[in-house]
Amino acid sequence: MASIKDIKRKISSVHSTQKITKAMKMVSAAKLRRANEAVTSTQSYSEKLREVVVNLAANVSDFKHPYMVVPSETKTVGLFVLSSDRGLCGAFNSNVVKAVQSFQQENPSYKIKLYISGKNAYDYFRRRNADIVCKWISLSGKVTYPHAEEISKTIAKAFTNGEIDAAYLIYNEFFSVSFQLPICRQLFPLSLDKDRVNEGYKLEFEMAYDYNVATDAGLSDFLIEPDPASVLGRLLPRYVTFSIYHSLLESAAGEHGARMVAMDNATRSADDMIKRLTLNYNKARQATITTELLDIVNGAEALR
Repeated sequence: MASIKDIKRKISSVHSTQKITKAMKMVSAAKLRRANEAVTSTQSYSEKLREVVVNLAANVSDFKHPYMVVPSETKTVGLFVLSSDRGLCGAFNSNVVKAVQSFQQENPSYKIKLYISGKNAYDYFRRRNADIVCKWISLSGKVTYPHAEEISKTIAKAFTNGEIDAAYLIYNEFFSVSFQLPICRQLFPLSLDKDRVNEGYKLEFEMAYDYNVATDAGLSDFLIEPDPASVLGRLLPRYVTFSIYHSLLESAAGEHGARMVAMDNATRSADDMIKRLTLNYNKARQATITTELLDIVNGAEALR
């Protein structure tokens, strides 16, 4: 059994760690509230924009756009991977990494190029000599629409220039504080078929979830100027950019939620450890007292 001094030192160390994890939990809770408000405030606009784009496409025949060009053969695929800049958030980052690895295993013939947001995923794939084209660091704490525009333009330029034949978005979608689902969705070539527009690339571990939005309301009651094709052409870049922006917000909210849960679990574990160490401390102290009493009794008996 460890000495009383060692146990006391361990209890003090765990107490200090518990204070840190409790503070981090409170900070993450405050950040999560703001991030969740940002996700909620953009949710309606994102769904309505998707609905307008799909309905416009249904009313335009033979519409052509560089974002919709399907290559004759898919050889090179770009993956836009969203992770956090910091750790201590449970399986948040490892789930994204597993999603990328699952995509690579299911498509061994593809050459993968990575576009990464977040230091955690960047460090992981850099150490494994992956083909990283671009990286964006320190966005999880301050996501803005201009950041999404920059990312969207970079990936769209690579697709339209033929550097990649397709592009997918891999990130943790935020459902609740304790549940973030890693998903993979196709960005390019863009499909405006209302039966496929919300269809994600199904990974082996991905749970079944209904991503469909209402797309039955047509645009026959609206007068569109100058014409639906022109409006659709202007909306598509914004549609892609806002999809990326909303994904960045969801990933940020998921990070704070995962960190809050992880720090709460760590705080509870520290409390359990303190209780066990305190019990051991009391046992060791009692054993020491008992030994000292026996020494005193034995000494007194020896003097008789």
